[in-house]
Amino acid sequence: MQRAVFLVGMMGAGKSSVARELGKKLGCAVYDSDAVIQDEAGMSIPEIFAREGELGFRARERAAIEKLAARGGVVALGGGAIAQPGAPERLRASGVVIYLRARAETLARRVGTGMSRPLLAGLDEAGRLAKLRELLAQREPAYLRAHHVIDADHGNPRRVAREIVALLGGAGQ
Repeated sequence: MQRAVFLVGMMGAGKSSVARELGKKLGCAVYDSDAVIQDEAGMSIPEIFAREGELGFRARERAAIEKLAARGGVVALGGGAIAQPGAPERLRASGVVIYLRARAETLARRVGTGMSRPLLAGLDEAGRLAKLRELLAQREPAYLRAHHVIDADHGNPRRVAREIVALLGGAGQ
């Protein structure tokens, strides 16, 4: 694939799982922006947040996305990536953007305790759900700038990947 397929959505929407399935179906490379950031930084996302704050993490994220866009393939992006200033336009210009939409209740169930999620760390179950609702409300306008929206609430990763392949015209682009 020449152009990247970017999967966007909230934490717990299934971006990484769907990316793996989609990569198999399209026969292309699969990247996870958070994994690339961690590899390049030599530390975990929570460590980056602790040492550099969210601004430091977002700077690393922008650089990683630029590199990944040039490679093509399927790219699972972190939940807040598309919500950064100018990101929807950059992503749309670099590839096909697909929003995996899920309700806050589904996301909360999937992220569990949220211990590895800096924006949810230390919150109880009600606090995590409230935070996910807040983040979803803030980010939804950016997510809706995607080329396509797929319901990821009830679908397993294989089904969602099949829907994406159909949207892309069967065999990619």
